[in-house]
Amino acid sequence: MFTTKIALIVREDLAGWQKLNVTAFLASGITASAPEALGEPYEDAAGRRYSRMLGQPMLVFGASRAQLQGAHRAALERGLTAAVYVGAMFATGNDEANRTVFRAENPEDLDLVGLALRGDRKQIDKAVKGLALHK
Repeated sequence: MFTTKIALIVREDLAGWQKLNVTAFLASGITASAPEALGEPYEDAAGRRYSRMLGQPMLVFGASRAQLQGAHRAALERGLTAAVYVGAMFATGNDEANRTVFRAENPEDLDLVGLALRGDRKQIDKAVKGLALHK
């Protein structure tokens, strides 16, 4: 039983490719902030080695912009580890530009399209309360 939980929240009105892109970036953000959560490398029957992955499940939720903003506020109040993705990041081509457009966002009205959270199980449950798993 894990004491922590990982939740990825993706805006429901995105195109399919955008949802997948946001999910991948958010998972990498959580991985970078929690290297201790990585499992051991994988090895197939031929002895070929593959990368380590997070060693615990991640739940993916769908949400509206307002629901994402509510989960974001709850995460801040609870001190949860968070990774964010805003709509303007779709128009950039690199990490530096992503940080620039994110910094330009109004912190009280982020155009969130994705949010990843990691922390105490109960605190994550409170932050995602009312959200349904992504379909």
